[in-house]
Amino acid sequence: MTKSANTMWGGRFAAGPDAIMEAINASIGFDQRLAAQDIAGSRAHAAMLAACGIISDTDSEAIGEGLLTVLSEIEAGDFAFSTALEDIHMNVEARLKEVIGEPAGRLHTGRSRNDQVAVDFRLWVRDQCDAADAALAELMRALLGQAEAGAEYVMPGFTHLQVAQPVTWGHHMLAYVEMFARDRSRLADARKRMNFSPLGAAALAGTSFPIDRHMTAKALGFDGPMPNSLDATSDRDFALEFLAASSICAMHMSRLAEELVIWSSAQFRFVKMSDRWSTGSSIMPQKRNPDAAELIRAKIGRIFGANVALMTVMKGLPLTYSKDMQEDKEQVFDAADNLMLALAAMAGMVADMTPQVESLRAAAATGFSTATDLADWLVRELGLPFRDAHHVTGTLVALAESKGCDLPDLSLDEMKSAHTGITQDVFTVLGVDNSVASRTSFGGTAPSEVRKRAADWKEVLG
Repeated sequence: MTKSANTMWGGRFAAGPDAIMEAINASIGFDQRLAAQDIAGSRAHAAMLAACGIISDTDSEAIGEGLLTVLSEIEAGDFAFSTALEDIHMNVEARLKEVIGEPAGRLHTGRSRNDQVAVDFRLWVRDQCDAADAALAELMRALLGQAEAGAEYVMPGFTHLQVAQPVTWGHHMLAYVEMFARDRSRLADARKRMNFSPLGAAALAGTSFPIDRHMTAKALGFDGPMPNSLDATSDRDFALEFLAASSICAMHMSRLAEELVIWSSAQFRFVKMSDRWSTGSSIMPQKRNPDAAELIRAKIGRIFGANVALMTVMKGLPLTYSKDMQEDKEQVFDAADNLMLALAAMAGMVADMTPQVESLRAAAATGFSTATDLADWLVRELGLPFRDAHHVTGTLVALAESKGCDLPDLSLDEMKSAHTGITQDVFTVLGVDNSVASRTSFGGTAPSEVRKRAADWKEVLG
C-alpha cells in the first residue's frame, strides 16, 4: 500500500497491509457505484458544517465545487480508482485534496465512514426503489393493454394445472396487474421506512461538534435524521426490505415466465411470442424458444440468493459496525440489476405477445370446464342442495366421459337420466361464453367485470 494511502488511515499504523489483506479489505471494485450518492452526501455535509460555523464558508464552497469536479471526472470515465485507497469515500476524498488542497481535510469533520457509507447506500437503495416502481408501472401497463384487448377471449382457468373453469384472457392478465401492484406497494412502504438519514451519527455515538442533522437530512430528501446513532450506523434493514420486496416481485415474474414458457409450447399454443423475445435452434429449424422468459425464470434465483446472503451476513452482528457489512453491497447491486433487467424484458414480452384466441377457446371447452355451471344451475333452478347438485353433476360428467363427449353434447334425455327435473334451459349455462359471462361477482371473470377493473387501473396508471 502506498504511503499516501496509509496516511489516509492515520498515524496508528506504521506499515500497510500486504497484497492479500489489501484485496480482501478493498471495496472500491464495487462501491464505486455509490459515487454520485457519496458526493451528494459530502456536499450536504460540507454545507451544513459551514452553516453551523464549524468550517468557513470559503472552505465549504471550495469543497462543494471540488466535489462537482470529481463527480464530472467519474461520470466522464476519467477517474482513476485506486484499490490502495480501499473504498469510494477514500478515493473521492484523496482526489478532492488533489483538486482543492488543504480545505479537503476539513470535509470529514463530524462524521465517520460508518455513517457515510450508511447514507450513501441508503440513498442508492432509495433510488432503486424509485426505478423499480417505474419499471413495474410499465409492466402493469403492458398487462393492462393485453387485458383490454382480450376482455372477451375465453381461455381455461387452471387448478393443479388441470382445466377447472373457463375464464377470460383479460381476467388472467389483470391477476398479474394486481400482483405487481402489491409489489409497488411493498416498495413504496419500504421506501417510506428507509427515508431517514444516518448522516451525522459518526462512528457510532454521534459527535461533539454542533452539527445540524436535520439540515443534512432535508438537503438529501430524507424525512428526518435517524434518532439513534447506534442504530443509524448498524442498520441495513432498508437493504433487506428492498431485497425482500424484490424477491416477492421476482417470484411473481417467475410465475408469469413459467406460464409463457408453457403457453408458447406446441402442446398448448396459447400464445405466440414475438421474434424479438424468441430464439431459434442451432440444429432444429422448427424451434422457437422462449429464451427471454426462461432467463427471467432463472435470474430470479440470484435475487432470492441475495436476500438470503444479506440476511446471513447480518444475523450474527453485534452493534454497531463490523467489516462484515462491507459484504452488503454486491448482493444488493446484483439483485437490483437483475430485477430491472427482468422487469424490462417482461414488459417487452407481454406487450409483444399475441394470444391465440381459437386455441384458448378450444382448450377452455375441454375437461368438463362448465361442470360447476351445471351444478350452480341445479341449485338455482331446481332448488337442490349444493352437495346433491354436485353429485348429479358428477354423474353426468361420468356419463359424458364414457361417451367421449363434453357436457353440452349430452342430450336432454341423457341429462334427465341423472335428475328428472332438468330442462332444456340447462344448455344456456353450459357454453364457455355463457359460463364466463355469468361470473359477474366483484372480481369475477365476466368481460363486463374485466372492463370495469381495467378502467380502474387505467385511471391509476395514466
